[in-house]
Amino acid sequence: MENGKILMKMNYKLKKISGDASFREFYRVKKNNKTSIIVLARKEQYKNLIVYSAVNKILNSHNISSPKLLKNYYKDNMIEITDLGDRSFYDYIKNKKNKFNDYKKLIELIIKLQKIKLKNQYYFNGKKIKFVKYSLSQLHKESDLFFDWYLKYYFKNLKLGKIKKILKKELNNIYKKLYFKNNYFTHKDFHASNIMINKKKLSLIDSQDAIIGNPLYDVASLIDDVRITIPKNLQVNLFDYYLKKSKFKAKNKISLKNDFDILSVQRNLKILGIFVRLYKRDRKPNYLKYLPYTWSLIERRMKNPIFNKLNILFEKYLPFKKLKKIKI
Repeated sequence: MENGKILMKMNYKLKKISGDASFREFYRVKKNNKTSIIVLARKEQYKNLIVYSAVNKILNSHNISSPKLLKNYYKDNMIEITDLGDRSFYDYIKNKKNKFNDYKKLIELIIKLQKIKLKNQYYFNGKKIKFVKYSLSQLHKESDLFFDWYLKYYFKNLKLGKIKKILKKELNNIYKKLYFKNNYFTHKDFHASNIMINKKKLSLIDSQDAIIGNPLYDVASLIDDVRITIPKNLQVNLFDYYLKKSKFKAKNKISLKNDFDILSVQRNLKILGIFVRLYKRDRKPNYLKYLPYTWSLIERRMKNPIFNKLNILFEKYLPFKKLKKIKI
């Protein structure tokens, strides 16, 4: 591999470390008793290397810790970034009994992110970086993964074209009910595994998908994290803490809760599709274990009356009980 030859020429001591759901690979490099991380992107190099580096620079400029670019090897599809260690917030919190005070810090980090005023475009290393606003079409493009991967895999004999058209029409009605405008920095994958703890400091990683979006998106991503089961009372307390600390306050509570529930359902429908795609296309079966809890989160949020018609349609065409019994 050409990339491997380049690294060998650098006389680095390399150790491959665990990756994520992207096409990237990560290697810890040891040089003169110091470590750094090499990020190798086999696909989507612009997003995974250049945009990633640009977003990290923006975050660091706003006093939000994230990896810093040490050296670019863009022509070889690699970058070298600072090493933020091995310990994620997920590792730290998963077996801890009292989680509220720790999670409060992540809510405060989201609020800090939302104070960043993103420009429509930046220039980084001679490349134009544009931050678009979350649109209705993007919401559909993402939740379409549920139809195109999850349902297509599990319901091979159903007339999915017809079902997709019916359910998408109602999802469209629901998405149009989102109250808050897309005016806020949105990480888009803000959850416990994407927060590193290094020297007692919280650092944010995996930021290449950042967008200008709804203020409730990252809140839903954190509280309804499919990778870690958060007790219902803690979920409620964290949402209330966001209400208390954010500029919106409790006067918009109904609108905030509706947006939270809509975006949680949208995101988790997308996740069902992504996790099946990771299994089928990328041969990563480990993500399938999260499907049952993902469904339980969708059911919980769809108790909101705003989903009354969608619940009826789901029960008619895709009964929850049947969906939840499915196994690989």
